[in-house]
Amino acid sequence: MAKTELVKRDISWLSFNHRVLQEAMDKSVPLYERIKFLAIYSSNLDEFYRVRVASLRSFKELKKKTRKALDLETKPKKELKQIRRIVQEQQEVFGRIFRTDIIPELEKAGVRLINNEAFTGPQQEFAKRYFFEKVYPCLNPIILEPESAWPFLENKGLYFVIDLEGEGRTAILQMPTDNLPRFQELPSEDAGIYYLTFLDDIIRYNLPAFLDEPVLGAYAIKVSRDAELYIDDEYSGDLIEKIRESLDERNIGLPTRFLYDSRMPEELLGLLKEQLKLSKHDLIPGARYHNFNDFFGFPNPTDQSELHDEPMEPLLHEGLEQAEALLPYLREQDAVLHFPYQKYDYIPRLIREAAQDPDVTTLKITLYRVASRSAVVDGLLAALKNGKQVTAFIEAKARFDEAANLYWGAELEKAGAMVIYSYPGIKVHTKLLLIIRQEEEDLRHYAYLGTGNFNEKTARLYCDHALLTADPRLAKEVGQVFDLLERKILMPKCKHLLVSPFTTRSGFEALLKQEIRHAKAGRKAYAMLKMNSLEDPEMIEKIYEACRAGVKVQLIVRGICCAVPDLEGVGENLEIISIVDRFLEHARVYIFGNGGEERLFLASADWMTRNLDRRVEVVFPVYDKRIREEIRHIINLQLADNTKARIINAEQNNPYHYQGGTPVRAQVATYQWLAKREPVGLQ
Repeated sequence: MAKTELVKRDISWLSFNHRVLQEAMDKSVPLYERIKFLAIYSSNLDEFYRVRVASLRSFKELKKKTRKALDLETKPKKELKQIRRIVQEQQEVFGRIFRTDIIPELEKAGVRLINNEAFTGPQQEFAKRYFFEKVYPCLNPIILEPESAWPFLENKGLYFVIDLEGEGRTAILQMPTDNLPRFQELPSEDAGIYYLTFLDDIIRYNLPAFLDEPVLGAYAIKVSRDAELYIDDEYSGDLIEKIRESLDERNIGLPTRFLYDSRMPEELLGLLKEQLKLSKHDLIPGARYHNFNDFFGFPNPTDQSELHDEPMEPLLHEGLEQAEALLPYLREQDAVLHFPYQKYDYIPRLIREAAQDPDVTTLKITLYRVASRSAVVDGLLAALKNGKQVTAFIEAKARFDEAANLYWGAELEKAGAMVIYSYPGIKVHTKLLLIIRQEEEDLRHYAYLGTGNFNEKTARLYCDHALLTADPRLAKEVGQVFDLLERKILMPKCKHLLVSPFTTRSGFEALLKQEIRHAKAGRKAYAMLKMNSLEDPEMIEKIYEACRAGVKVQLIVRGICCAVPDLEGVGENLEIISIVDRFLEHARVYIFGNGGEERLFLASADWMTRNLDRRVEVVFPVYDKRIREEIRHIINLQLADNTKARIINAEQNNPYHYQGGTPVRAQVATYQWLAKREPVGLQ
């Protein structure tokens, strides 16, 4: 069998981050939102180095024979070189956007971001006073002589390498960005003009006085470290304790990226490379400032609202809003919520009502990423106080959310909940809530099935769908999934839900095969597949096969897309777009023509090997015709987007999906459409 043609996963991911950078370039985007996209780009890239580049570096250390035995077809050295080239090109674009677009636009808005060399007399006095009152107590410089041992540089910490007089004399100084804001407003003598500066420049200005000796130069550096949790023998011992112990080790992992000020003298750079044991692949030249992640908090001292996106206050769901109680409402009909366009409050409300209902006996929930302040967890705690049985499955291996999840798990355990943590060797990624209520002589199941996490914060930022239902076909099978998680059964026997790692892959394969049969019989055959990432080689090959058979396949993929759209015999039937806009597209929606009786599924799962084979995921059909039409309408708006949609092509250069005609911006159009159907309300 011929090898499936694929785009390299990491190259595709960098192409996605380029789409984020395009938003920072787009002059139709309000200025402060463009700055935010620079911050997102920077944050994404940092995680990429901590996770993906760290993995490639690990592969590079393996012998070719070992890589072959493990079926690792990657060529890490070649890929690392390619990654470095692409990142350098993107970083140049990043710097150009900041210097030639953002800074001048800020000045037009009356905001001047200046460095220490441009401080006026009053600003110099302010910088001195602020430094010695606020900054000085947070600093701990380390003066290094030629034979000195170098200090450990923390992950993501910002440092100055300070060149001092005298051969080989250097100082290391960590910037206190955890204790102080990265940006500071300076005094202004000009009416209507606001001056801002970096904390970096306040420190730079005061370094000679602070160190009490001449300073030849101060250069910013930043180290990103391997973020993987390397847990030996995950199948034995206390997994949770191992995760707790590993969290501290994350910040001392091997360097994966050393970002430095490109103005740094070669001799000083060579010294750093030697002392920190860096390879040339680790070295990424940058500009004067690093950690643009801090631009999430860039202050707007003006009162100009046009510098930000127009607010989109979450809409009310008419039916749920008017319902005196949600459980009786759901007994009569299903409901769907579209975040962030609609209020998230209905989910905590549902849990609170269940907590207070004397006939509710049991609540069960899966928690993957929990908000730091969680109304969902508060509702579960209230249910426990009222004597309900509460079971919470908490995924302790949700990357970068492990500590928060362990905290909430401990709080629920203390209150009397049955808390189940991670399975060894597998993640639980599904988003489910089950409420069991005694009604007449029977137990009725109510279920929440979602594409996004139980997280109030991300529900304001991520585009997701949530189905609320008492349909026994779905709700009782959600009960089976919880039986699996509680280890009461080894495998769910679901007729309606697809459950990873058991039936999701085979279920999707069967749906595509059915479309192939329709195409070969001369009937209209199509599939519309929306996901965050498309990476699994077998599923991509099935898509190619379907296209070659005459099935029209439309893909909406936000992030990684390893499918090659321009293959012979495939290209005419395959269209791939990606939408990057003010909200993060997070929903998974799968639609199949089914010979004219269209089937629509929502899911927690992407088409990545991990989602299909190494995670617990749930794919669920939407049976309610009204809801199917609602979701289909939103998808049609996305397919018609000619403003924020990009075409995924073989070149990975993200051309815009211009189709002419009336401009369609799917996210805005979705909000407007829902607003016409539903009354607007404030959260």
